[in-house]
Amino acid sequence: MSMFETGLRGGSVAILLLAAILFLRHSGRAPAGRNCALFLSSAAGYVICSAPGFAGLDVPFGFSLLVLSLGVPALFWMSAAAVFDDEFRPSWRRGLAWLGLVVLGLWSILDRQPFADLAYYALSLLFVALAAWHALLGRETDLVEGRRRLRMLLAVSTASYAAAILVMDLLSPGTSASAPFSLVNAVGLAAMTFAFAISRLDIAREEPFVAPANPRSPPRTEAGSDLAPARLCDQQETALLESLRQLMEDQKFYRRDGLSIAVLAGRLGIPEYRLRRLINRRLGHRNFSSFVNGYRLAEARAALADPSQAEVPILTIALDTGFQSLAPFNRAFKVTAGMTPSAYRRQCLSSRLDPSFAS
Repeated sequence: MSMFETGLRGGSVAILLLAAILFLRHSGRAPAGRNCALFLSSAAGYVICSAPGFAGLDVPFGFSLLVLSLGVPALFWMSAAAVFDDEFRPSWRRGLAWLGLVVLGLWSILDRQPFADLAYYALSLLFVALAAWHALLGRETDLVEGRRRLRMLLAVSTASYAAAILVMDLLSPGTSASAPFSLVNAVGLAAMTFAFAISRLDIAREEPFVAPANPRSPPRTEAGSDLAPARLCDQQETALLESLRQLMEDQKFYRRDGLSIAVLAGRLGIPEYRLRRLINRRLGHRNFSSFVNGYRLAEARAALADPSQAEVPILTIALDTGFQSLAPFNRAFKVTAGMTPSAYRRQCLSSRLDPSFAS
C-alpha cells in the first residue's frame, strides 16, 4: 500500500472516529447520537479492513475490526432512521438485523459458500436502499434546513457509493482491496468522509440535526402559547408569527386538504425556506407534520372530551380536523397522548377531565 493511500485511509479513520466522539459527547443521550457514533466507528473499521494487507494484522485485533466492518450497511440504515425520523425508537429487532448481517458475513468469509456471499451482499444492498429511503422520505416536511441538505448527501452520494462498492465486491470478490481499485476506494472514502465532516460542521453552526433524547414531548401549538415571541425579534418576524397564528388558530387552516409547507408559505406570501426557519427556530418544531398535527390533535382532544359529541364517530372527528384517514390519526394521537383516541374519550367522559392535554 502506497504512502498516499495510507495517508488517505489514516485521515479518514481519524475523522470518522473524531466525529463519533463528538456525536457521543453532544448527542449521546439521543438514539440518533448513539446510532451515528456506532455507524461512524464501524465505517472506520471498514476503511481499515478494505485496505491491502489487512489479512496480516494480528488475529484478535483484525477479527474485531472485521466484525465491526461487516455490520456497516445495517448500522448505516439504523443511523439514517434515527437521524431523519424524529419519532425513532431503539428496537431489539434492529439489533438482530445487525447481528444477522454480521453472522452472514462471517459465514461467507470462513466457509466460502456462494449462498452465504449472495445472501450477505443482497441483505447489505437492502439496508443501503432502506437508508436512502429514510433520507428521502419526509424531506419536504423537514424543517431543519441543515438536515434537509444532509438527506441529499446521504441518499445520493453515500448510498450510491456504498451500493457501487457492494456490487463490485459481489461480482468480483476482493476487487476493492486490490490495486489499483484499493487506491480508488481510498480516495472515494476520503472524499465521502471529508464531505460529511464539512456538512456536519456547517450544520452545527446553524442548529442540531439530531433529535432531542425525548421527542415524545413535542412543542405545543394550542392556545397560541408557542406563537408568543420567545426572544426579541424584528417587527417583520413578529408580524409573520401573528399572521401564522391567525391562519392556524382563527381560520383553522390546518383542516385544509393537501396542506403542505409550499401551500402555507404561498398563503403567507413568503419563501418556503423562511417559513421553515420560522417554525423551526421560533416555534421549536423539527417537522412540518408535527407542527400541523399539533393543531389537529388539540381540536380532536377537545371534541373527544366533549359530552355533546360522545356519539360522533372517531373517524368523523379525525377527518373534520384534517387527517386523511383513521390510521395516521390513531398513530399521531397515541404518540402524544400515550393512549388511543377511544381510551382518551372514555377517560375524559367518565371522570369529566379537563379536555386540555399536557404531554
